[in-house]
Amino acid sequence: MLYGAIEAGGTKFVCAVGNEKGELLEKAIIDTTTPEKTLEQIKTFYLGKDIVACGVGSFGPIDVNKESPTYGYIMNTPKIKWQKFNLLGELKKLLGVPLAFDSDVNVAAVGEKLLGAGRDVNSCLYMTIGTGIGAGLYVEGSTLSGLSHPEMGHILLKRHPEDSDFTGFCPFHGADCFEGLAAGPAIEKRWDKKGNELGVDHEAWRLEAYYIAQALMNYILIVSPEKIVLGGGVMKQKQLFPLIFDELIEKLNGYLDFPQLTRENISRYIVSPELGDEAGVKGALMTAVKML
Repeated sequence: MLYGAIEAGGTKFVCAVGNEKGELLEKAIIDTTTPEKTLEQIKTFYLGKDIVACGVGSFGPIDVNKESPTYGYIMNTPKIKWQKFNLLGELKKLLGVPLAFDSDVNVAAVGEKLLGAGRDVNSCLYMTIGTGIGAGLYVEGSTLSGLSHPEMGHILLKRHPEDSDFTGFCPFHGADCFEGLAAGPAIEKRWDKKGNELGVDHEAWRLEAYYIAQALMNYILIVSPEKIVLGGGVMKQKQLFPLIFDELIEKLNGYLDFPQLTRENISRYIVSPELGDEAGVKGALMTAVKML
C-alpha cells in the first residue's frame, strides 16, 4: 500500500508518497503562498497516486483537539492569509482519504522515534531551531497534546546579563520567550548577519547555547525525555553542541543524577537528527501508516 505525507511549513510544503517502512518513493517541494495556490499544487502532485491514507504535520499554532469546532484549523499564525484556515478539512476534500493531523514538530518527533535517533528509547523529544522554534514529544506510542499541542518555543527564559538591551524577535512576546531570543531571525537581528555568515568562534554561539540550555533544562525537568534531538537550520552549526552541553550541565548543577547527563554520555543523549531534513515528512508518513 502507498501512503501520503505532507510536512506543511511556513516557507514550503513537502509532499511525498511512501510505504509502511518509512521509505519515500516520490517527493515534491511546494512554496507556501496562498492557501488556494498551495492546495492546487498539492492536488496536482497527488493526482493518480492511489494513496490509502495521508499524514499531515503543520506549522501552527493549529487546533489538534478533535472535539473542537475548529479542529484541523491553523490558528493565530503570523502568516496572515493562513489564519483560521481549515487545512485539515480542505485536504480531506482534496485527497479523499483518511488523514492524521498533528503539529510539524510532533510528527518530526514521530519520525526520529520510529526511524531515527530515538529507535532505542520509549520517549523522544524533537526540537527545531530555525526561522522559528518548536518542539514535539513522542512518548509511549503517541505524541503529546492536550488543550493544544506543545508550544515549547514560547517558554519564558532568563536573559543573559550581556543581552539585556536586545528587543527580541517574537511578534507576540518580544524578547521574553525562547523564540524571540534564539530563533534564526533573532540571531540576524542581534548581529546584523545571518547565522551562517558568522564565524564558528563568534560570541553569538555562546549566547545561543545559554538560551538553548535553559530551555532544555526546563524540558528535561518537566517531561523527562529519554532522547533529545536538536534539528533546524541553527543546529547545523555543530560548534553549538559542546557549548550547550557545558551550559546544561552547569545549570542542572548535579540535581538529576542520571548517567545520560554526565559529560561522558551527554553527547549520546542530545543528538542531531538521524533523518536530517526529512524527519518531518517521514514522521508524517508514519502517522499515516499508524492510523490504519
